Amino acid sequence: MKNIPWQEKPENSNDVVWRYSNNPIIDRYAIPSSNSIFNSAVVPFGDGFAGVFRCDNKAVQMNIFAGFSKDGINWDINHEPIVMQAGNTDMIESDYKYDPRVVFIEDRYWITWCNGYNGPTIGIGYTFDFKEFFQCENAYLPFNRNGVLFPQKINGKYAMLSRPSDNGHTPFGDIWISYSPDMKYWGEHRLVMKPTPFEDSAWQCTKIGAGPIPILTDEGWLMLYHGVINTCNGFRYSMGAAILDTDQPDKVKYRTQPYLLAPAELYEQVGDVGNVVFPCAALHDVEEDKLAIYYGAADTVVSMAFGKLSEVVEFTKNNSL
Repeated sequence: MKNIPWQEKPENSNDVVWRYSNNPIIDRYAIPSSNSIFNSAVVPFGDGFAGVFRCDNKAVQMNIFAGFSKDGINWDINHEPIVMQAGNTDMIESDYKYDPRVVFIEDRYWITWCNGYNGPTIGIGYTFDFKEFFQCENAYLPFNRNGVLFPQKINGKYAMLSRPSDNGHTPFGDIWISYSPDMKYWGEHRLVMKPTPFEDSAWQCTKIGAGPIPILTDEGWLMLYHGVINTCNGFRYSMGAAILDTDQPDKVKYRTQPYLLAPAELYEQVGDVGNVVFPCAALHDVEEDKLAIYYGAADTVVSMAFGKLSEVVEFTKNNSL
């Protein structure tokens, strides 16, 4: 992969994943209409990077916006939301759009997001240029969140992780995987992971959800995910990692008992929703052993963290439940 954003680990740090020293990289008011910009997705594109960003406006209406960057850190986000055209469906109505993920598969960039259609479900669309966007059929019935596609077909089928939920601020949630022959009809639903018992790993005992696009490694699919604990101060979102079997990704080989990153800095603890680290995108360079993670902080801003890909894999293996 091209030169991805990077900052070396701070001296005297023992962390496997460390924060960018100039966080947050995108302020809540980065475009004129925004109340907050967070939980957004980034991919290499052209001679730089493109992204799809969750921007809630000052009426707190949730929508997704395209943006571009030369370095992956300094972003120019469009001031108007993405307008969808009909793809494999004429049904492109939506009450809201939020928490996008983006991945390149075969010949185009696929976008998934939480789509408001009689409740939250997983919307799917695609683009070739981040200028024109085409919406497809929703993947599932309501209610569902955290739709995350794999970057290549598995056993000849598209594969997507998701988190069945309810219509509110869900107090539960497991990670599932589903398959599709055509990006329209989804089935073969299989359970991947459940929250942990409180006494085993409390930071992920309430609910979990897939984060960035999984990364294929020699050990299997590296899946970064968020875990939630319900504290006396409300939900607290942190980031962990799991390694899924390459050919049967419903099988979990390793899963971190300790978190990789949890709310600690002011911009993660204070915002519209405090105490949230919510990863949605990750860039990686295998040759240089680099991993750059984009995460929403306190449901308000976009921040970055870095790690060595090999070290994250080894940490996951050596600190597994």
